[in-house]
Amino acid sequence: MRILNVSAYKFVSLNDVEELRSRLRARARDLGLKGTILLAPEGINLFIAGLQVQVERFLARLAEDSRFAGLETKSSWSEEQPFNRMLVKAKREIITLRRPDVDPSCTPAPRIAPQELKRWLDEGREVLLLDTRNGFEVSLGTFDGAAELALKSFSELPEAAKSIDPRWKSRPVVAFCTGGIRCEKAAPLLIKEGFREVYQLDGGILKYFEACGGAHYHGECFVFDKRVALGPDLEPTGTAQCYVCQSVLTPEEQSRPEYVFEKSCHHCHKDSGHPAERRAGPEKPAALL
Repeated sequence: MRILNVSAYKFVSLNDVEELRSRLRARARDLGLKGTILLAPEGINLFIAGLQVQVERFLARLAEDSRFAGLETKSSWSEEQPFNRMLVKAKREIITLRRPDVDPSCTPAPRIAPQELKRWLDEGREVLLLDTRNGFEVSLGTFDGAAELALKSFSELPEAAKSIDPRWKSRPVVAFCTGGIRCEKAAPLLIKEGFREVYQLDGGILKYFEACGGAHYHGECFVFDKRVALGPDLEPTGTAQCYVCQSVLTPEEQSRPEYVFEKSCHHCHKDSGHPAERRAGPEKPAALL
């Protein structure tokens, strides 16, 4: 049976994070789900995977809490479970920006639907598409003509935003990311920095793929699980991630002699021919969607 993968987030005030953490962890494990759920005073960010009926049952129970009613989800399918375990974590922020003055639940930026953005791009409208993801993600694929800030982590955004051409402060800007959570913080930040017409792409790249396919997008989209990257059809592309150094590897790079599954790749293989020691596991949390 195919595995249903669902990602969702919501900025909403939570004053019972620890209690909620225990309850959601028990419920997810009882249903046999795996993935990552992040909880913080500012809201929830989740990526869960499992059999369709179990995922839907979990989401239905979650929606019984009025704070999570109307939770918007993004779905895709895989032949295998993309997570190794079920993690439910309490954090200071569900997406780390370190700007407490940016509160999307109180002062959200307007959203633009994927279909509307496609229409703008079809018409050739003047718009700055701002990729708010990390540099290695952008290298796998992005919208045609998009600007990126060479971020190593999202918390670098406030400083990096100062490098955006100030002429765009009076022109339309659309911030986007993988699933919407980063641009939901990035867009209000840009407004605070003086940009007057800023939109966030509703649902991010994954929702755009779901609604519009690959129109105006070149490449694939990195996701933080064992599938590594999805194409505009929301299917895995065959791109892999080195188990040792976490480098992203194309199918061609996986054919190089230095690549040994779970041991080395051409980025970390030592000149002596001995594989490097593993620095981190292959599984990443859904913290950046």
